[in-house]
Amino acid sequence: MRSWPEYLKKMRGVLSRHGRQREEIEDLMQDALVRLLEYCERGAEVREPEAVLVRTVQRLAMNHARDSHSSLYADQPVEKLGLIDPSPTPEEVLSAEQCLDRLRKTLDAVSRRTREVFFMHRLHGFSYAQISRQLDMPVSTVEKHIARAMTVLLEKNRREMQGP
Repeated sequence: MRSWPEYLKKMRGVLSRHGRQREEIEDLMQDALVRLLEYCERGAEVREPEAVLVRTVQRLAMNHARDSHSSLYADQPVEKLGLIDPSPTPEEVLSAEQCLDRLRKTLDAVSRRTREVFFMHRLHGFSYAQISRQLDMPVSTVEKHIARAMTVLLEKNRREMQGP
């Protein structure tokens, strides 16, 4: 049978290998010893105190880690939580569709290829280089298509701002 200092050394080693800090190790070891003593006071016999202490201190450490993160968990069922829906509201969808429809009508003044390049860039997020590769045209041509579309849109916007 080992001595108490050896039990303490074993528990300290187990906890430090699992990344516990010195203060936490001392607290956990004390809790494990108190639990062992309470267990023995109730009349239980412990044949392997080292094994009981090591297992107790491991479980206390797991419980401590779990409990230290309890603020991360909601205290109500998911069904009762007011979750935020990140999708756009029906009004936002309608507004975006109307805006896109106005864009399409305005861009009817440019060629089909210019519209295609503009929408690939602005709606689908393609870079000029990606559009160039996909449509087999130089990047400078992509730039010209985008500039042409933007000019038409800015001119339409300027006319609308001036009014009739």
